[in-house]
Amino acid sequence: MNFQKIGKTLALLFLLCGSAPLFAEPVRAHRLGNGMTILVREDHRAPVLTHMVWYRVGSMDEKSGTTGVAHVLEHMMFKGTEKHAQGEFSRIVASLGGRENAFTGRDYTAYFQQVQASSLEDVMALEADRMTGLLLRQSDYDKEIRVVMEERRLRTEDQPMSRLVEAVYATAFVAHPYRWPIIGWMNDLENMTLADVQEWYTRWYTPANATMVVVGDVSAEAVFAMAERYFGAIPARALPVTRPQTEPLQSGIRRVTVKAPAENPLVVLAFKVPALRDVENDTDAYALDVLAAVLSGYDNARLPARLVRKARIASGVSAEYDSPSRGPALFFLTGTPLGKTGPREMESRLRAEVARIAKEGVSRDELELVKIQIVASQIYKRDSLAGQAMETGVLEMTGVGHAQMDRVIEKLKQVTPQQVQAVAEKYFSEDALTVGTLHPLPVKRNLSPPTLHRH
Repeated sequence: MNFQKIGKTLALLFLLCGSAPLFAEPVRAHRLGNGMTILVREDHRAPVLTHMVWYRVGSMDEKSGTTGVAHVLEHMMFKGTEKHAQGEFSRIVASLGGRENAFTGRDYTAYFQQVQASSLEDVMALEADRMTGLLLRQSDYDKEIRVVMEERRLRTEDQPMSRLVEAVYATAFVAHPYRWPIIGWMNDLENMTLADVQEWYTRWYTPANATMVVVGDVSAEAVFAMAERYFGAIPARALPVTRPQTEPLQSGIRRVTVKAPAENPLVVLAFKVPALRDVENDTDAYALDVLAAVLSGYDNARLPARLVRKARIASGVSAEYDSPSRGPALFFLTGTPLGKTGPREMESRLRAEVARIAKEGVSRDELELVKIQIVASQIYKRDSLAGQAMETGVLEMTGVGHAQMDRVIEKLKQVTPQQVQAVAEKYFSEDALTVGTLHPLPVKRNLSPPTLHRH
């Protein structure tokens, strides 16, 4: 690829973008008297909206013995309240022509609805109702815990890559609660009780721990007034006092092997790196974001170009880094060896590409091309209402703050070749590395079609 020619063309486009904000309207913020935060971005392109309620609690807030409880409660939040029978929440949203769902992460739990703008009051009333009026019945719990255990079997235990990533997290972290899976360990799910779920709901589902995000064809002032009406009367309740869990310093390479039926081996390298905390001063986090894009952020990035197409030693490679998080961050390199290439050679070649950048750096033309890819992906992601709401919520939950959304992009655009080279040299030693290897076992062919269970 002619980096010089393409780099100059894209750099011109990059400069034309300038420092203009990515959105016509900023996020408007309001705090209720009970501590709940309301964030609104007006977007009047279509008469629709995305409504989300985020709780700043996830699997990292759990304790050993009840792992998975945050996700179990997420399931139970759809089981009815004193006002609405089981399933009525979803039926109401469907009758409005909308869709709804929820998700649990390490750092947060969130619930969302995508509806026409005129239906905001309906979905806001539903969320306010289940923040305080959830009915946790033993009969519902007995059914739902089995659903969660089956989900774990299907999405983790029957998926070799998921099992490997789970093992890598459990090996990379020895103290921090990022070491256990979001869905929980099976033994904890088997021994969980309805009382555990009730305690989690009572402890964490309180206005002071909640943030509402609304993006769409709305008036911010009208949303604030509506939030006051439906959420403002919910009593304030203090959050529990928690103690930070600091991960001890790693002092040597760690390895874990998972044996499972699979077509091919897989290698996952996880390096401990800084997360984004301080938007203005955590320059290494931005350089790591750019480094990940240099390695695999586009079709002709270094890893696919050199290891897949040129050397033909891998069928797939990637580099991943998620900078905003409440806990410690990992930088992942993954590769699927091809042909006679073994896992150790795959590991060596992945590390060699980072070492090459540490030694030789990256050209300014290559860097400009990569940064264009990063900015473009952010713009495309935020073009949708749901994308804007997600970005707003994640930044707020991880402590970066919704107001820093455009500033993060500006800081990424300021990353220099020297900064990329510096982080490649600084953070990729064996003392920060955990290596996970999938050892494939023979795959048993099931000639009969699978049985599908609909919940």
